[in-house]
Amino acid sequence: ASSTCTLNIGVPSCQRLTAGELVLVKQEGTSRLRSSRASTGIGYNSILVLTSLIGGPKHGYALITDIEEMSGTRFGPGTLYGVLARLEQEGLVEALPEEDRRRPYRITTQGAAVLRERLETLAAVARIGLARLASEGM
Repeated sequence: ASSTCTLNIGVPSCQRLTAGELVLVKQEGTSRLRSSRASTGIGYNSILVLTSLIGGPKHGYALITDIEEMSGTRFGPGTLYGVLARLEQEGLVEALPEEDRRRPYRITTQGAAVLRERLETLAAVARIGLARLASEGM
């Protein structure tokens, strides 16, 4: 079932705009898209890291390079290792044994499942957004 509500950006409360499995969550002055099935909400930086790791285990510099080539987004070390720490804490990535003073990371099965769900949600939102833009001649 689908329901709608008006999302007042100035109201620091939780309101949801639901369309099937898509949910727009508004909390404490921020809003983000999330699948109602998702056990964890991951943001753009996490999506980039997880997508890079789908290609195989990588250490920090290899992640930074791959993410920049893939998206044009350049992470600094602090940003990257902050994201990796959160993803590791959530069980979405795991650190592997050190190799030549570099610690590679790999995506877990749970991380791949969460990434797939998030990418499917974003693809659905992109299709809707592009269709609406086209219908408005934009």
